[in-house]
Amino acid sequence: MQCLYRVSSSARRIFLTQPLHTTTAQYEAQNTEKTINQVTLLGRVGADPQKRGSEEHPVINFPLATHFSYKYESGDVLQRTDWHRVSVFRPGLRDTVYKFLKKGQRVYVTGKLSYGEIKLDDGQVRTASTVIADDIIFFQSQPQNS
Repeated sequence: MQCLYRVSSSARRIFLTQPLHTTTAQYEAQNTEKTINQVTLLGRVGADPQKRGSEEHPVINFPLATHFSYKYESGDVLQRTDWHRVSVFRPGLRDTVYKFLKKGQRVYVTGKLSYGEIKLDDGQVRTASTVIADDIIFFQSQPQNS
């Protein structure tokens, strides 16, 4: 198979361009770039989950807090909390989260990051990021007595 090559001098990479005897569809299918969009969070739920969406396309949303601490040279310690919006679309997981997840509970969330826009009541449009949950592991808030 004969192929054309293009050399990028700035990146010092060689890019394979379309082989001479393949169709555009075959070329695009062969050269689909692999990407990763993966998020892992361990934190505490900020509010009880809420149902949103429609009957045909329901979604469960909840806020998740994560934090980190750092120390200044003076010795002062600062703790910063980040809030993440988590959305659950998967039917079985969505139902379990809605029934059993409660504010303050510790959870481990894996999923992907998604960006969109939200139109506010006053007409302003804001960019929003959401973690689309693929899996959620619940931690018990208190040990159960045996």
